[in-house]
Amino acid sequence: MATPGDQTPVFSARGLTKTYRTGEVEVKALRGLDLDLYAGEFAVFLGPSGSGKSTLFNILGGLDRATSGSARFEGLELTTLDDRALTRYRRRNVGFVFQFYNLVPSLTAFENVALVTEIADNPMSPGEALEMVGLSDRADHFPAQLSGGEQQRVAIARAIAKRPEVLLCDEPTGALDLATGVRVLEALAFVNETLGATTAVITHNTSIREMAHRVLYFGDGRVSRVEVNPDRKSPKDLNW
Repeated sequence: MATPGDQTPVFSARGLTKTYRTGEVEVKALRGLDLDLYAGEFAVFLGPSGSGKSTLFNILGGLDRATSGSARFEGLELTTLDDRALTRYRRRNVGFVFQFYNLVPSLTAFENVALVTEIADNPMSPGEALEMVGLSDRADHFPAQLSGGEQQRVAIARAIAKRPEVLLCDEPTGALDLATGVRVLEALAFVNETLGATTAVITHNTSIREMAHRVLYFGDGRVSRVEVNPDRKSPKDLNW
């Protein structure tokens, strides 16, 4: 990957704020956040709970709106899109992976992935997506017949089947043991390298920062520090 300064950002946020109100209580989740994410990079977001990471993901993914500031995806100003335009943006451009896999229990792995391919503009086949995450032989299994790591890899296959430009992952290994987590991270790294999808991972596992191009540290609703990682490790070499 070229150095960030040599690229135009895929995502660019400036002065981004998000305030939640419950009655008279006001919670400021983002406080004038600035951020850039670049094409094809693998970025890791670190920071304590409540530092704004998930709120930012929801805004970048088109699941929520900022209170003020600017959030741009390529030439698209996300903060001004209406509901229909945000839905179209999510469908065309963004893949999501969450800590809990959100698979439909009554559908097989193949069918769970097919849910996305049926509504995407230029999808890969469900079989191709499952092959990319090493699960071709589990396509006909239901979620209850799969391990936690396999379910998470099905979720990754579902996210990438639409060929997204961006993959947003919120604690993708949070519910997994070491060996299983490594398999999931290997799948994410493979997808990042093969599809070139800009991949951002929220995690509390500081070891995962060692496989990132850049590490963004969050605190008090802002990006407090950014580190460029000159010596990336493969998932199997991480020390958990």
